[in-house]
Amino acid sequence: MNLRERIRRRRESSGDTPLVRDYDAISPVSHVPEPTGRGPILERLLDALDPVFDGDLPPETYVWGPAGAGKTAVVTALFDHLSTQVTGSGTVIHTATRADTGGDLAFVYVDARTADSPFALYRAVLDALVDEQVPTRGVGTDRLRDRLARELAGGRAVVVAVDHVGEPATPDLGTVTDHLSPLARLSWVAVGRTEPAAVEASLPAECIEIPAYRRHALADVLTSRASAGLADQAIEHEGIREIANWADGDAHDALAALFGAADRAGAADRSRIYGEDVTAAIDDVPRPTCALGRVVALPENRQRVCRVLVDLTDDERASVDAATDAITARVDLSPGTVKRFLYELAETGIVERVRSDASGDHGRPPSRVEPCFPTAVFRRLYDRRDR
Repeated sequence: MNLRERIRRRRESSGDTPLVRDYDAISPVSHVPEPTGRGPILERLLDALDPVFDGDLPPETYVWGPAGAGKTAVVTALFDHLSTQVTGSGTVIHTATRADTGGDLAFVYVDARTADSPFALYRAVLDALVDEQVPTRGVGTDRLRDRLARELAGGRAVVVAVDHVGEPATPDLGTVTDHLSPLARLSWVAVGRTEPAAVEASLPAECIEIPAYRRHALADVLTSRASAGLADQAIEHEGIREIANWADGDAHDALAALFGAADRAGAADRSRIYGEDVTAAIDDVPRPTCALGRVVALPENRQRVCRVLVDLTDDERASVDAATDAITARVDLSPGTVKRFLYELAETGIVERVRSDASGDHGRPPSRVEPCFPTAVFRRLYDRRDR
């Protein structure tokens, strides 16, 4: 235990401390600088990226593994450290910000959930590399690609991590290859869930698997996150073990359950998480689950529809039409737009249309609208955004 942690515990013991000290520390959509229990995986990734230490570009790489294996946590942490220690920039260039690499080699992280087209992909990489504003419209994809090529031809080199490839609404590995591989002085690391044998594209030279967490390792992840985000002794080891056993190697689902249990206990003004909180939080996580990262990456108007949806009663969600009417009454969107959003969300697996046993007016059973993500956790994440 470091000195900062010792002082924190003394402060907590001397007065009233909220059960949840830091929601980000226990959030399933947040990632820590040092992933727990992933040392061997980091070594394999460093082996693949080893040429950067001599100033050369590494081979193209595909990193894959099941949902909740911590792929994003590992890749973002690695790129952060490489950017600091290889380029000296102090931070990886994420696509939401621009920074000077301080050298010829840059590391850029792109989330395919928000860069879901060739235009968006080129724009994300270019926007990370240059100081001037890159247009979001009014320019063609080919012009953006040519501008990126000119930037790289000027002596710049870049390693791009493209995360979440191959999801229902993101480009697959073949698309990433087609659009990035032709660019000189650029190498990429694609991150996805699809096993190499099932990829319908030519595989890169390096394929690295990140397996699901073992139960004891997942318990360590939960313990570390709880220590960082919750009051001292807020959850007993039995609660941690129950969540880890239930989650079966999926860190996203485990953290969603921990987050939900802590939020439920905190809302009840309790100083500790009880077994009933853990049970309720586990029940709130559908299996299989739509990753909350997909939901919070949606455009604002679609997130707002999801936020209203999670507060609807069963009757209000009894059919797409009923849900449309209930949501339209609460948001500044037309019924046609809301209904279109609901169908789009269903097509990409964020919500599900569940057939009812009852027949509608024309003999067709209505479709109940069910969220496929942890609703209580999303509600809290959404409501805390502007705090």
